[in-house]
Amino acid sequence: MQTLSLTVLLLFAVFSCNAMPHAMNAMAPGPCCFQFLTKRIPQSKIICVTKTHSSCHQKGFVISTVQGKEICVSQKEDWAQKAFRLRQATGC
Repeated sequence: MQTLSLTVLLLFAVFSCNAMPHAMNAMAPGPCCFQFLTKRIPQSKIICVTKTHSSCHQKGFVISTVQGKEICVSQKEDWAQKAFRLRQATGC
């Protein structure tokens, strides 16, 4: 009986440890970009543009495309700023 209790306690500890990283990821402030695409994306391929979180070290946009990709672009890019403004006006 003692072995069964110890096994149950050990399993509980293992599952609790595995769940912790998922809970911490759920509390993350939002996406950050570490590499930026330098090429221009055609406006017709862009579905949505969102800003990275203010706590990120580098300011960027996360662009969602019609192919289902999410691409990071620097907020310094004029075309990306225009795409962001256009999508915000229509409600991305």
